[in-house]
Amino acid sequence: MAVLVLARKVGEAIVLGDDVEVVVLGVEGDTVRLGIRAPRHVPVWRKELLEAVAEENRAATADPAELRGLFCEPRVLPFSAPPSDVSPEAEKKPPPQG
Repeated sequence: MAVLVLARKVGEAIVLGDDVEVVVLGVEGDTVRLGIRAPRHVPVWRKELLEAVAEENRAATADPAELRGLFCEPRVLPFSAPPSDVSPEAEKKPPPQG
């Protein structure tokens, strides 16, 4: 696919098709602010969001055989000692009633 390269100044615009207009609103450092005028039925997406959604969709439809490695048998953790601030005598005493 070929790329059309245009130079525009703040306030200038380009038109896409019959009903979409892209206006340069400002330039600050390496950031260009664009305004887009389009009918509500025309979707306007930031490319990185579209790519992220596409990647999530690919991951959601992955081959189940590839997912087996994500699941493993539950591990039994060894019994841990009580916290150091609890004395062995305190553990042996029955809980207070009341």
